[in-house]
Amino acid sequence: MLSFLIWGLALIIAVTIHEFSHAFIADKLGDPTASLEGRISLNPLKHLDPIGTLMLLIFRFGWGKPVPFDPFNLRHPKRDSALIALAGPTSNLILASLLSIILKLSALPLLALLIPVIIMNINLAIFNLLPIPPLDGSKILYGILPLSWAEEFNAFMKDYGILLLILLILPIGGSSLAINLILPVINFITNLLL
Repeated sequence: MLSFLIWGLALIIAVTIHEFSHAFIADKLGDPTASLEGRISLNPLKHLDPIGTLMLLIFRFGWGKPVPFDPFNLRHPKRDSALIALAGPTSNLILASLLSIILKLSALPLLALLIPVIIMNINLAIFNLLPIPPLDGSKILYGILPLSWAEEFNAFMKDYGILLLILLILPIGGSSLAINLILPVINFITNLLL
């Protein structure tokens, strides 16, 4: 039970910093939508979706409340949308790195409780970089592709994105394709930081 609570707290921290960062960058890039909804906050209640959080805890796949933004308020909608999307995974990796430094520089045994927070932030960041909607990676890829390719990518994902996401997360033979794709990257970063 204690382990469940520790990992649950790690999840809450990771999702909160992730969604806060989307909101913060959207505001800095000129869109006040998230700010007007009170999403530039480190209060977890502003960012946790009850069903998505429960799914994450039980099935290791879930979601937070998506941060709303209006691309018409952005100076460079295509680029800025990608930057807003990138902010979430980047903040998770920055937090994991900072906590790793604290853990390595301190001799306090209690700080071992930071390990689940580090691991959860790494997992959330890397999973979100998959280029399938509604994950951040799809918005990042759209932002860096040439416009004609980006439009084709969007049209394809509009038709097949959900199906691809289901196929990626569906456990086949004991493991999902998503896990097989991202686990080497997760393991590399985890080994680097821990």
